[in-house]
Amino acid sequence: MNITFTLNGKTVTADAAPDENLLALLRRLGIMSIKCSCDTANCGCCTVWVNGKPALSCAYPAPRADGQEITTLETLTAEAEELAAYMADEGADQCGFCNPGFVMNVLAMKRELTDFSDDNVRAYLAGNLCRCSGFASQHRAIAAWLKDSGKEAADR
Repeated sequence: MNITFTLNGKTVTADAAPDENLLALLRRLGIMSIKCSCDTANCGCCTVWVNGKPALSCAYPAPRADGQEITTLETLTAEAEELAAYMADEGADQCGFCNPGFVMNVLAMKRELTDFSDDNVRAYLAGNLCRCSGFASQHRAIAAWLKDSGKEAADR
């Protein structure tokens, strides 16, 4: 079936099989920041934004993207690079496989939350799994990045 959606600000028409997930469709369209890790919607590596909200593209039916706005890391380069520098400073990037999905969720979190307490950040990012760095370095990087961008938690 032909679907039309906005991908990173551009209108795209693509053929999507009824049983195809958004991850597979976007990879076919050349979007390489999306990773497939668990294939069970448990790790966050395949995170994209659908209408500005994080969604797991491995569990999102491609035909459902018809008429939607899909955003991937490819259009968030400046913010992603800034956050990545903080992650590198804290040793939180290790192999980097999970970073694209993690960064998509952190950037969404920054836009959505108003209270950046440790508990709220941990709850928001609970669906992101990293097998290399451990979560302490990631949370230190996020805290420093939020502080430097004027979005620190009141209880820090």
